[in-house]
Amino acid sequence: MSDRTTAPPTPPTAPAARDDVRLEDGPMRPVGCTACGAEVTVRKSSPEQTSIQWSAAALRRCHERSASRPTSDRPNRQAFDGCAALRDTVREAAARGQVEVLADGGPTTPPAGPR
Repeated sequence: MSDRTTAPPTPPTAPAARDDVRLEDGPMRPVGCTACGAEVTVRKSSPEQTSIQWSAAALRRCHERSASRPTSDRPNRQAFDGCAALRDTVREAAARGQVEVLADGGPTTPPAGPR
């Protein structure tokens, strides 16, 4: 018989939270929709990926958003697929270099296409 006592096992610890530093490499940039003038902030992580933050004023001003109808009566299912006019405005802003396109870890400006 042993007089040694065993310590209870140490519970696993959660991994430490990482700081979100994405906006340090490419901050959000203001863009005004050419169709309605709604101003949003935009960040393009790649040519295919765009993050848009809508303000309450921009939500009220957007013609496409106010014309859209919810696709469901359920509260969390009333998705807005996006504004085509704003999408075109953001693409043009990126082509002009007003919005940086982050790709492969660094900002790039896409070549301007034919006008």
